[in-house]
Amino acid sequence: MVRLCSLALATLLPLAAQAQEATLVLPSDAPDDLRTVLENASLTLSLEAEGLTAAQDYVAAARADYRRLLAGLYSEGYYGGVITITVDGREAATIAPLEAPASIAQVVLSVEPGPRFVFGTTAITPLAPATELPPGFAPGEVARSETVREAVAAAIAAWREVGNAKAVVATEQVTAIHPETRLDVAVGLDPGPRLSFGAVTVSGNEDVRSARVLRIAGIPTGQVFDPDVLDRAAQRLRRTGTFDSVAVVESETTGPGDTLPIELQIVESLPRRIGFGAEISSLDGVSATAFWLHRNLLGGAERLRVEAEVAGIEGGLLDVQGGGVDYALGASFARPATFSPDNDLLVNARLSREDEKEYLLDEFDFDFGITRYASDDLTVSFALGLVTAREETVIETRRYTLATLPVAATWDRRDDDRDPRAGFYLDAEATPFVSLAGNAGNGARLYADARAYRTFGRVTLAARGQVGSVLGADRTEVPQDFLFFSGGGGTVRGQPYQSLGVEVPDPDAPGETVTLGGASFVGAQVEARVGITESFSGVAFADFGAVDEDSFVDSDSPYQTGVGLGVRYNSFVGPIRLDVATPATGDDAFGAVQLYIGIGQAF
Repeated sequence: MVRLCSLALATLLPLAAQAQEATLVLPSDAPDDLRTVLENASLTLSLEAEGLTAAQDYVAAARADYRRLLAGLYSEGYYGGVITITVDGREAATIAPLEAPASIAQVVLSVEPGPRFVFGTTAITPLAPATELPPGFAPGEVARSETVREAVAAAIAAWREVGNAKAVVATEQVTAIHPETRLDVAVGLDPGPRLSFGAVTVSGNEDVRSARVLRIAGIPTGQVFDPDVLDRAAQRLRRTGTFDSVAVVESETTGPGDTLPIELQIVESLPRRIGFGAEISSLDGVSATAFWLHRNLLGGAERLRVEAEVAGIEGGLLDVQGGGVDYALGASFARPATFSPDNDLLVNARLSREDEKEYLLDEFDFDFGITRYASDDLTVSFALGLVTAREETVIETRRYTLATLPVAATWDRRDDDRDPRAGFYLDAEATPFVSLAGNAGNGARLYADARAYRTFGRVTLAARGQVGSVLGADRTEVPQDFLFFSGGGGTVRGQPYQSLGVEVPDPDAPGETVTLGGASFVGAQVEARVGITESFSGVAFADFGAVDEDSFVDSDSPYQTGVGLGVRYNSFVGPIRLDVATPATGDDAFGAVQLYIGIGQAF
């Protein structure tokens, strides 16, 4: 029997054998949470799941488990426990490394936790102003060892937040008073001097200029030390996409005048990258994209991305609903740290053709502006743009040129943008437009997209809402790609792509109508994603969309719905999506089936 002892691991000779059973034994009145902690702490109990069956594996794990189980007891406030670990009846601690048995039948981990301790004295001094210690670090609370560590870490972090970057523990006295089942804690801190940021240097860069690295990081030399500034500097450098790794390292020694030198250690990514993507819909056809990216165009982490897209390709069993093939070719340039470390300068140009069932649009877009990263989660942008286009519908053919002022904000609190399970996403856009030439009006296009996610065990519930409106201009004066449609993978799955809009008389076919875009849109999508295995999950979903010719959707506006089921396969690039959907309203309600294949969740 061994009382609260810690032992070193030894390397044992390889022997082939398999343990028949490894068991954790606790008193019947031991709390369930303590059993869970100890089971998670034990190496011995995890060997079978890891496929390790040799005798030396079990002996080595058993010898290591004294310390691990002891740490588990401390983490739950038990400081008088007794740990016995036997290997076929022999105490594991007494088995010499070279005397491991050739075979093992049973390993028993027996733990008598003893009484649970509470905190008596809880003193950490001195404390920085406004220090917030964990609420559990107080007299009478359960004396968990992790609570002590959290309290000390919080006290040191508070000193660092006010500029004392080298605050350390100077003295510590942790005493277990066994007769009173009490743990007294007294920790003395040495805050050290208040420091300012000193010289900032760069190492590891080869093609990116050091001056630009410093500009992007934005660490203000001479300003009082703040750890949040260092976190933001690392995030800015990572955000460029130019570096494989970024480390912001504080000097171990202070500089002259109570300054703290900082070193930026970076590893550059390969400068060029290519990529592609594809999506298949039985109604919308095949869409494919490809891009070429340069991460360091001018030596200052500038990004140039050239992208091509082809959509609406028919083939095989696909039945694309009208229209032709759409093309787009675009280029974007981004320069980080323009005017401010948190600003990117963006320049975009795009030439496209949209050959839809009800209209043909040839368009050239150009805009330049600033994207500001207000926080890790919030991004805002504004730009000045020019749009020139030729638009052909059954109603008319027109040319126009517009000046635009797009403004957008994105608040992204998702835990994973490819496969979110928790959090939310909000995106809002406003694009005022003014006609410079041709047959178009003046107004503004508004659009918002909100998504939320919540997971319960193996089930993730996801919801999405969309709303759009065009204000200030008559619908007939607004470009078709500024108007709104419903139907297809991005709005209502199961319904034909852009099948719901505003019905207007066809001048070439009396008594017939054509579908053009509406001045307002409301959409909703809900999904239940259920994990089946580690690799596969199933999805059930329902979608809704409504469009109106006026600027606001109301209860009389035409609408459509779709429902379906899907499967997700978790790959290294994200979930591979297969959705099968059917219309739930309209003439084809539950009478047609559409297929959607892509990478990533639907939203």
